[in-house]
Amino acid sequence: MMSISIKSNSIVIPSEPTPSGLLQLSESDQVAQWTHAPAIHIYKSNNNNNNIPFSFEKMKNALSRALVHFYLLAGRLRWIEGGRLELDCNVMGVQISEAYADAKLDELGDFAPTGVVEDLVPKIDYTTPIEEWPLFLAQLTRFSCGGICVGTAVSHTMADGLSATNFINSWAKLARGCDLEDNEIPFLDRTVLRSSKRLMKLRFDHITYTTKSPLVIGSLDAKEEQKKETSVTLLKLTREQVEGLKNRANNETPYQENGVSTIRPYSRYEAISGHMWRCACKVRRVADHDNQPTRVRILVDVRNRLNPPLPQQYFGNAICATVTSTCLYGDLLSKPLGYSAGKLREAIETVTDEYIMSNLDFIASQKHVGGLRNSFHIRGLGTEAPFLGNPNLSLGSWMNLPVYDTDFGWGKPTYVGPGLLNMDGKSFILPSPLNDGSLIIAFRLQTQHMDSFKKFFYEDLAI
Repeated sequence: MMSISIKSNSIVIPSEPTPSGLLQLSESDQVAQWTHAPAIHIYKSNNNNNNIPFSFEKMKNALSRALVHFYLLAGRLRWIEGGRLELDCNVMGVQISEAYADAKLDELGDFAPTGVVEDLVPKIDYTTPIEEWPLFLAQLTRFSCGGICVGTAVSHTMADGLSATNFINSWAKLARGCDLEDNEIPFLDRTVLRSSKRLMKLRFDHITYTTKSPLVIGSLDAKEEQKKETSVTLLKLTREQVEGLKNRANNETPYQENGVSTIRPYSRYEAISGHMWRCACKVRRVADHDNQPTRVRILVDVRNRLNPPLPQQYFGNAICATVTSTCLYGDLLSKPLGYSAGKLREAIETVTDEYIMSNLDFIASQKHVGGLRNSFHIRGLGTEAPFLGNPNLSLGSWMNLPVYDTDFGWGKPTYVGPGLLNMDGKSFILPSPLNDGSLIIAFRLQTQHMDSFKKFFYEDLAI
């Protein structure tokens, strides 16, 4: 069994003076988890002596320079009224650790976020006051084969996936000895995603927050489902399989006239997620199977959906959570793939500029936002919000994140993925390191259903 020893822990602060004081967060920041998002970047050695040219001091110095631009991450969060948070830009710094593993990278298999991989990302003691938590942590683990894992944990409250990726890529670029271009400097003004509070009446029914997720038929709550053992897997799709799913979804869409689709073709995300939803319905057997309700939770990037659009370098949570309408297992399984893809499309297309602003107004109107945050579990600390697992799914995407641009001077990573998947029914669709159109899906499901899910997932690709 792999053993990891921590050689040193360091606190890094910006290399130059940065603004101080309290910063109000946006409404979309307030409903993000107050935990951290863990990720791993794997680098394998290619040179003759089997050692990546690694300097811990160089990595620390580059991180210090990156924090000049991303100085918000060097601050600390603190609780305020209504279950909300604000940022104290007090330059308490981020944490970086150097570690050593007495194993080879190949011993970790496909890097699915299991217990072994979880040890490659920094740990945060969530029983301590939130004012003590670094908002960014990194663990640089060297392996006996000469390879390296850069494990990171970024505060969900501070950054969405693209923001976190831009920060880590900026750190990597500075570590290579390059300077950041003007278009790589983060946009830090979070007032653009704060509620205007200009309307007395909400324009939409925000069912993501106002309606409860469906329960398994016959259950009064999700407590029993939460207790069930879960497993995690990585599913791999070739470019041909991805294109096959897209073609099938578009050929089987119910929106046709004279055999020709009347809508924009379904995306990779819609086709793959629609397929996963149907497979999950197949394997999650219940007594009244056809009448079991289910829905999918989706996170939508709003940068290009606002009018005017946000800068691509906006640093914060520029995302909006939405859910599909509640569907029945029987309908999802009896109707073609285009039906489930269409339900996902409907949910995504509700996220317009007007809807986003209404969503911000809704969050701002709540006396307490604790119940709006995503459900999550932290080793014994419980949950804050409704369970999003069986009979439902939460399907995220990293497909458009430039995660394979993270070159610290050792070349591009050979794998990038989540360091943790903590909930039944949670998934991320990831880009492949091959850059050939293939994809990887990280997925957690109840253990009793996993083998059947994988069987149907691949068998139904050929239909």
